[in-house]
Amino acid sequence: MRRKTFAHMNCSIARALDQIGEWWTFLILREALMGTRRYEDFQRNLGIARNILAARLKKLVARGILERAAAASSRRAEYRLTEKGRALFPVLMALREWGDRWIVGPRRVPVIVVDRRNAEPIEVRVTSRDGRNLGWLDARMLPGPGAQAALRARLVRPRGSKPDADAAPGGKSPAAARQVQPI
Repeated sequence: MRRKTFAHMNCSIARALDQIGEWWTFLILREALMGTRRYEDFQRNLGIARNILAARLKKLVARGILERAAAASSRRAEYRLTEKGRALFPVLMALREWGDRWIVGPRRVPVIVVDRRNAEPIEVRVTSRDGRNLGWLDARMLPGPGAQAALRARLVRPRGSKPDADAAPGGKSPAAARQVQPI
């Protein structure tokens, strides 16, 4: 059975998941961040089937997240993170932090990521431009230049309010109006 695509959704999260949302893809990216470069090393470290690894690596290269290059010391190829791939570092660190806290617990954390300069553990935070830490209640979502009409209608309402029949986009019933694409 073929996986559903999110490429058509008016949502950056959904479209990003379309590029990197497979389980093995995140683990391959984790390995690349840890310095793994060769196919054999990815396969050994992950225990992934060779055909699945080959397909995932091919997709990551095609999407510009990894690049395939000749290894300096042999005729074999290496896979290196591109700028687009390195930009996933905070995403993977946030997922790791969440897993440490909510899944494995502080006494069973398998990897601690530290600042190279001072060996202090790093933390992922959402901050305002002036440096204040922000939680989800501190944030407000506004329509961007690519927002479609249904998403614009959702984002102009105060959080938690329900659309009424007159305000429903496209003359749809309130129930139908609520079934729009996620943000």
